[in-house]
Amino acid sequence: MKLAFFDDFKLGVVRGDEVVDVSAVVQDIPHVGPHDLINGLIERFDAYRGRLEAAAAAGRGLPLSGVRLRSPVPKPGNIDCMAVNYMEDGTRTEPAPINAFQKAPGSVIGHGDTMVLPDVQATIFEGEAEMAIVIGKRATNVAAKDAMGHIFGYMNFIDGSARGLPPPSNVFFQMKSRDTFAPMGPFLVTADEIADPHKLQIRLTVNGVVKQDFNTDDMAHKIPRIIEWVSSIHTLEPGDVVATGTNHRGLSAFQDGDVVELETEGLGRLRILVKDALKRTWGRETRLDREQAGFATQTPQLSGKYAPGG
Repeated sequence: MKLAFFDDFKLGVVRGDEVVDVSAVVQDIPHVGPHDLINGLIERFDAYRGRLEAAAAAGRGLPLSGVRLRSPVPKPGNIDCMAVNYMEDGTRTEPAPINAFQKAPGSVIGHGDTMVLPDVQATIFEGEAEMAIVIGKRATNVAAKDAMGHIFGYMNFIDGSARGLPPPSNVFFQMKSRDTFAPMGPFLVTADEIADPHKLQIRLTVNGVVKQDFNTDDMAHKIPRIIEWVSSIHTLEPGDVVATGTNHRGLSAFQDGDVVELETEGLGRLRILVKDALKRTWGRETRLDREQAGFATQTPQLSGKYAPGG
């Protein structure tokens, strides 16, 4: 099942290229906002699934092209993001030590929304294509062998980054947790629809040009180990989000006016816009392009505030 919030956060079930409003089915779930509603539904899904399927089959569908899609998980209690969790097409000889960071729940945006680049002295702004896990039941010190049973579903996730901010080594919070730096969606796809989350193609385009194109089979620490490790640090609750990392070789600068699309096999296509009031520019090369050209440094800023020599 594909779940979505649309317009004024009506809950919908996606049926092909349409969405059916099923809000009436879940109105008895205690909630003060859409974040409580989706978390409550995830926690009670076994009791509601049949009713949702019946409502989706009988209801009148609305064209997806005619509604505003929102983040399917509007304000997760936790957003845990795996760091350096791909083998980078075999260029890493061994996995990096397992590691993660958190994003602020307020950084979430949805399909069609805008990532806003702040007026800060970043050397580059990037967005990392990722597949995210949405937790289905409470997980504390879960063994890897039991981890997959704690997953409710999957969705697209873009990890926005403002890199190179001063002072050196004062990085993850100010780099990752800025407003609009966690696009998610457009749908939340239940786990039963994904036969093997470790065999999904992920593709990110910027203005129609493919930048990242990799498969989740390149993941260094697989999903069971991720859940085992994260749940050993803090309890994961229904609706929490765990992003599984990216292959960094295709990363490129996000800049004003960009249209970014992320599509993970089976999870739909997430589209966002990028806005920079300062109109800064960077080269369009990816990290791999720079490496193949013999450059050891990231794509340089070409113009605008904070540009070298500007």
